[in-house]
Amino acid sequence: MSENLNTKEAVLVAGNDKLAFSITVCLLQAGHTVNLYTQDEKKALESINEHVADIFNFTSVTLPLVDLVINTGLNEKENYNVAIAITPENLTDKKNAVEELEKVLPVNATIAINTESILLGDIQKVSKNPARIIGVNWVEPAHTTYFLEIIYNAITRQELVNDLYSMAKEWKKDPYIVKNGYSIRGRVMSALIREAFYLVENGYVSFEDVDRACRNDAGYYLPFAGNFRYMDLMGTYIYGLVMKDMNPDLSKDRHIPGFFTDTVSTGGLGMENGKGFYEYKEGEARKRNELARTFSYQIQEIIEKYPFAYLEELQSKIKQYQ
Repeated sequence: MSENLNTKEAVLVAGNDKLAFSITVCLLQAGHTVNLYTQDEKKALESINEHVADIFNFTSVTLPLVDLVINTGLNEKENYNVAIAITPENLTDKKNAVEELEKVLPVNATIAINTESILLGDIQKVSKNPARIIGVNWVEPAHTTYFLEIIYNAITRQELVNDLYSMAKEWKKDPYIVKNGYSIRGRVMSALIREAFYLVENGYVSFEDVDRACRNDAGYYLPFAGNFRYMDLMGTYIYGLVMKDMNPDLSKDRHIPGFFTDTVSTGGLGMENGKGFYEYKEGEARKRNELARTFSYQIQEIIEKYPFAYLEELQSKIKQYQ
């Protein structure tokens, strides 16, 4: 690891949503001091305190908040080597975030910004030092999930990518690196959503049917294997035959269906404001969020028992006893 990055150094996090707040908790768990820059201090504290209580309830670990500073503005000079920015999936917002951070950060500080559908190069264009801009995608809650996606291109300093990858390991992530492309997670998920939209729009199934199909099949195997290893487990040849027949019939739609654009145009935020694919009774959204947080700890415990290299580790253990 290069001298300018230390796995336990102070980190600046900038963002106004629950993902930014759970990233803050993730970094605190890893031993960092965190300066959270957010426009909604009250919402941030409520979210972080909920997570801290969950950590104690599920793990009996006390997470003190003495290493956390919350600010609604950036100081003239922020002496951080790493800044993590969480913004809406909008190029203007991302460029504004980079410009704002560069006004206060040291010239070589790494700026890790989330980007699902926007190319890293388009974000770098506004930067005074584009080599230090890296795409980093997370999953909420960040402190219980292993996902971390690092995106770089030919402009990015490879040394900073390697440093961030090493830091991610300290954050208990199972990171992977993508070169010159969009988010892997974003593209695979978009393909799934497009096909789901097609089936619903054409009257083949309901929202509930799609959710049950995904939860009761893929939901069982993906935490263990992922797509490619699962095909190997089930028989790769079989999937070759299935995809040969099915691929020509899969959706190639480029439009967004009306039922979805109507929801979005009326300010649909899902559970947050009760406008989504489902209807939510008063108090139901909060209850479902609580259940989701509980589930995240339970699934984390299961995944820990079967790491990605589980079979290789198992073979190594077997050899020790032979």
